[in-house]
Amino acid sequence: MKIITGVTTALFIGSVSFGALAAEEIQKEKVKEMNLTKIGTIVTDDATAPMDARQELSKKADAMGGKYYVVISAQKPGKDIHATADVYK
Repeated sequence: MKIITGVTTALFIGSVSFGALAAEEIQKEKVKEMNLTKIGTIVTDDATAPMDARQELSKKADAMGGKYYVVISAQKPGKDIHATADVYK
């Protein structure tokens, strides 16, 4: 029983800390205010919901070493959402 509680607690703490470290979506106006540096551009693959697209962009921005991203385009040609974002740190 203690093992299950420990594993559950570790998973919960890990998911909370992941959210705290995830790249944050910001508006383009904030880039100048915060004096951020662009480090690249990312795109989603095949997200079917806006929330999935945001999670994918955040994950890719994290992998690139970014702290923030700004969505510069998004479209839904079919059932999938395709989004492009600039990554900043």
